[in-house]
Amino acid sequence: MQPMTHWQRIEAALRGEPTDRAPVALWRHFPEDDLDPAKLAAHTLAWQRQWDFDLVKFMPSGTYGVEDWGAVTAYRGSANGAREVVKPAVARSDDWLELAALDVRQGSYGRQNQALAAVARELKGEVPLLQTVFSPLTTARKLATEGLFADLRRAPAALEQALGVITEVTIRFALDAIEAGAHGVFLATQLASYRLLSAEEYQRFGKAYDLQVLAALRGKTRLNLLHAHGHDIMFDLLADYPVEMLNWHDRTAGPALAEALSRFPGLLVGGLNENATLLNGSARAIEDEVREALAQTGARRLVLGPGCVVPIAVPPAAIAAVGAAARAAAPA
Repeated sequence: MQPMTHWQRIEAALRGEPTDRAPVALWRHFPEDDLDPAKLAAHTLAWQRQWDFDLVKFMPSGTYGVEDWGAVTAYRGSANGAREVVKPAVARSDDWLELAALDVRQGSYGRQNQALAAVARELKGEVPLLQTVFSPLTTARKLATEGLFADLRRAPAALEQALGVITEVTIRFALDAIEAGAHGVFLATQLASYRLLSAEEYQRFGKAYDLQVLAALRGKTRLNLLHAHGHDIMFDLLADYPVEMLNWHDRTAGPALAEALSRFPGLLVGGLNENATLLNGSARAIEDEVREALAQTGARRLVLGPGCVVPIAVPPAAIAAVGAAARAAAPA
């Protein structure tokens, strides 16, 4: 088979057609440097130029969406490079009622699309580029940390008022990202888990607002990816979202790729255990995991990727092994 471009490979995989090799995409944080637009853009471009992935998931700090509302954050050396909220912006239930709209072209929000625009100019549209956008309820949790769960049950009207504000800000940020050169969004939800909420609670406070974000993007994007974070995820509740791709912790939380293939109609992103095989496994172990993932899906409708962000200590040899395994498994 003739070599494909990144777009050809992704789009053929999305249609369930054969590809010259399985598409591959891995992403990681660049802690501390991700606060500076120029440094974040430079890291993103260097990462892509080194590995030539088939999809670029833009990697802003995971707390960019709450800092303009007053949350205080810090990087404390987490293995995956993520920042943490050390002082929430919402401390009392009544604080939700004070949440005001933001100018997403200023502050932390503005810096993310400034950096993305610089990356888009350099990539020239040759590879799909997705801006990371957090679901409104995920942003709410970061604003209040664990207090969200009590407020969701004892002050639902106040929370819903705030979710309306957060949703509008999220939509304007996502639309700006498309204008800046993104081809879609990586919509991350961290609360669609039975360990955290009931299905009814997620329908009301999560999915209702997620769908507003996606509706606002309809007809304006080429590819959108939904990431479901955590264990015991509400897979079937998420599987009908209007997105082309779905990513979750298939290796550690399930469902397995083979099962998901019949439950989600689009492109699956996964197959790699980022915290075990990629971090500590041999090249042979990585190759075995790649081959097994391809076997589960018949090498169709799959982008080889991690269940979530790759730990910053994953060695370059492991990343190289993923690409080598994908090429070795390619049809003759």
